[in-house]
Amino acid sequence: MTSSRQPDVIVVGSGIIGIACAHYLNAAGLQVTVIDQGTIGGACSYGNCGYICPSHVMPLTEPGAIGTALKSLFNPHAAFRVKPRFSPALLKWMWQFASRCNQRQMLAAGRHLQAILDASMREYKRLIAEERFQCEWKETGLLYVLRTEHGMEEFAKTDRLLTDHFGVIARRIEGRDLIQFDPALKAGLAGAFHYANDTSLRPDLLNASWSKRLKERGVTFLERCELQRLEKSNGRIARIVTSQGAMTADRFVIATGAWSSRLSTELECPIPIEQGKGYSVTMSRPTPCPLYPMLFPEHRVGVSPFEQGYRLGSMMEFAGFDSSIPAHRIQQLRDSASHYLTASSPTGELQTWYGWRPMTWDSLPIIGRTPRLANAYLATGHNMLGMSLATATGKLIAELMAGQSTHIDAGPFSPQRFL
Repeated sequence: MTSSRQPDVIVVGSGIIGIACAHYLNAAGLQVTVIDQGTIGGACSYGNCGYICPSHVMPLTEPGAIGTALKSLFNPHAAFRVKPRFSPALLKWMWQFASRCNQRQMLAAGRHLQAILDASMREYKRLIAEERFQCEWKETGLLYVLRTEHGMEEFAKTDRLLTDHFGVIARRIEGRDLIQFDPALKAGLAGAFHYANDTSLRPDLLNASWSKRLKERGVTFLERCELQRLEKSNGRIARIVTSQGAMTADRFVIATGAWSSRLSTELECPIPIEQGKGYSVTMSRPTPCPLYPMLFPEHRVGVSPFEQGYRLGSMMEFAGFDSSIPAHRIQQLRDSASHYLTASSPTGELQTWYGWRPMTWDSLPIIGRTPRLANAYLATGHNMLGMSLATATGKLIAELMAGQSTHIDAGPFSPQRFL
């Protein structure tokens, strides 16, 4: 059921963040329309590994990250890579990013990430119980597998930091016990850390199930509807002009992910987002198929076993809006996984994919009202954690729009921090 009356809120972007914003705004009694230049639940919301992971409290701005980025300039096969190109915005972004690559600021950002990650997990568990979305929700945890003893020693330092500073606790599994834990793993691996409080799901199924439920509740979704410009008056957005005509609403939420920075001028607000390109390949299930979703930190590859397939995902390329899928990147995913899994990589590829993650220089999302437009809100910049942070983001947007006290401190995520 849809309504023909003017919406109270237009959400621009129908990825997982836009869907979540629409859910909480609709639950607050508002009439919501969601538009997207593509399709519902597309882009980065479609082909990711589907982790909902409170263990991911550490920001990308860890000591040593900038050195890794500089080395990658000369290595096109690096899993974390900055592609050489002249871009003043990227240079500024990298400068700001580098200034935060220290222990003090890493831990400070981690505390803010932990607050929103934990809040989002609570919301997910409530929604899954109440809505019963068909999305292969699994509470089996996330397994970080290390190939070498050196890798095991290095990750043990990260694990201790997670425990000491954030109370995030993992079970350490020695290499000799790994095959019993998951028979899909090869013999001879150094070991693993199992974060039992993490969960996983299949992203495309969640997007479809959730948006279908919202349509039944009166939310309107318009696909292939590109935002072309904003028309403003007296410090507000008066209307938006789209490829399907002009649209008006009382308030607007911009949830456009990696494209958000292109709206900085019109929104009169700095939106320092760079595109962090990732890849995945979804294939038929191997035999044996991993029992657990896994990460291989030494190769920066994730594995997601689904009921009707399994996915390998990885890479972080700062290459602008590059839409190519180089064959060597897909092969790199398969080769990396072969170091850990007993089954040979399946030959029947179902789908190769790329997506542009919206990366901020402080690793925190951008959530809140824009500084100069009274009826415009940002819900973007979720880095690699859009799926994990969606529910808390949607809830924060609804609370901020209603002028309510927020369920967590929204200050660290405010667009005001870039002024």
